Amino acid sequence: MPIKAVVFDLDGTLAEFNVDYRTVRAEVMQFLSHQGLPASIFSIHESIFEMLKKSKVYMRNNGKNEQEFAALQQHALSIALKHELKAARETTLLPGVTEMLKALRQMGLKLAIFTINGEKSANLILERFRLKPFFEAVITREADAKVKPDPAHLAAALRSLNVTAEETVVIGDGVTDMKSAKALSAHAIGLITDEQGASKLNHAGATYTIKSITEAPILIREISQDKLESS
Repeated sequence: MPIKAVVFDLDGTLAEFNVDYRTVRAEVMQFLSHQGLPASIFSIHESIFEMLKKSKVYMRNNGKNEQEFAALQQHALSIALKHELKAARETTLLPGVTEMLKALRQMGLKLAIFTINGEKSANLILERFRLKPFFEAVITREADAKVKPDPAHLAAALRSLNVTAEETVVIGDGVTDMKSAKALSAHAIGLITDEQGASKLNHAGATYTIKSITEAPILIREISQDKLESS
């Protein structure tokens, strides 16, 4: 069965999306503590999504309802969005991204993005660099209740493309991208962005690694050919 689709991460894979995530986490932690949640249950090293999971459990155990949590979550995500929109206005594409996407479309592949970034910031980047026409779907954090590394996030992208995991290549620079692909048995290509990148990505489930996004079309061709020969 040949490769039919490619699902990309956005931040760090297609664009240099320089969000100061430590600052985002610190601001969200401060907001949550001001809402009466104990700061001791959070860590500056965990994602805001992990913080929100803990917040939901704590609030439920202390008699708060779903509406109260939903309001708290919306405000916390608005903090992240503020930083994401600033980064989206200042970001640059990685070298060769547009040419790489053109090559994949010429190969007849369906393309999608799955990102933990918000819809507004993701669309701003895609519109700024005229990338939107390349993608059949953009699955942001608003599109599904669970985000990567939960496989539900990637599964939503696969459904939007009407393909199976076995027909799909996932490309990303993060551990969460590789874990998502591994969970669904999709082919995982890790984009190495630092000295420890290869080992981290391989440990998380990368089946292949590349040092430049421009290597993707050739590698995907090889993967597809190997699948055809082994079928």
